[in-house]
Amino acid sequence: MAIFEGAGVALITPFQENGAIDYNRLEELVEEQIAGGTDAIVACGTTGEASTMTHEEHLDVISYICQVAKKRIPVIAGTGSNCTETAVYLSQEAEKRGADGILVVSPYYNKATQKGLIAHFTAVANSVKIPMIVYNIPSRTGVNIKPATLAAMLTQVENIVGVKEATGNISEAAELMSLTNGKIDLYSGNDDQTVPLLSLGGKGVISVLSNIAPAQTHRICQEFFDGNVKESCRLQLQAIPLIKALFCEVNPIPVKAAFKLMGKSAGPLRMPLTEMEPENQEILKAAMKEYGLI
Repeated sequence: MAIFEGAGVALITPFQENGAIDYNRLEELVEEQIAGGTDAIVACGTTGEASTMTHEEHLDVISYICQVAKKRIPVIAGTGSNCTETAVYLSQEAEKRGADGILVVSPYYNKATQKGLIAHFTAVANSVKIPMIVYNIPSRTGVNIKPATLAAMLTQVENIVGVKEATGNISEAAELMSLTNGKIDLYSGNDDQTVPLLSLGGKGVISVLSNIAPAQTHRICQEFFDGNVKESCRLQLQAIPLIKALFCEVNPIPVKAAFKLMGKSAGPLRMPLTEMEPENQEILKAAMKEYGLI
């Protein structure tokens, strides 16, 4: 059984102006997502700026989100690292703190071979009892996890159950589903490819868009599951201009700017991320107006 089906939000982490984590606002965000119909929360992923958190902060945020969610929807903890030992530590601690699953990105910078990827993910998965989703995003890591590698891990390691597919390569996603007979839980890591991956047997999306439009993102998936494929496709296409604007600068710069445009607090970004360029803010503002968010 999949950890979740539908729209999982890659949740932002709100910071106070002094850079500390804003736990009061974090609680509000979790409640807003649950009220909006979000099907799962991914804590401390790319969108959550985990790469600029200390280990203590990282684990405290996971703990807090689990406490607020109270098992109403699954919480999936981002616990990846380019150091296998660190990924094992974060994963074990996330399990202790109540996470329902883990999302583990492929090692970045040191660029493991396919053999090294199998060894890394296997070591992390075997260190915990909760299920793992592998995160394949070569644009950030420098390494693509090949479909045959993912298929091998699915058959060899019991709790490697899914993949967040963010290569943008639909052909590789199709090959993966063919190699695994559709038995891997496939999640789109790109908001603009949610419906295409659902059509290949995907379980849903791990979404940036859901931060500001949880009900709409959930509905894209639910309409598809309910057999209303044309409506799901219409909703997907309607969201494309906004999705494009949310990625006109590196994530999560635009989505935090979007909160501010909606009059909601998201807090500053942690360096080296900087505030959105004014001309791109205008692009985002126009897309949000067109979508009916402001």
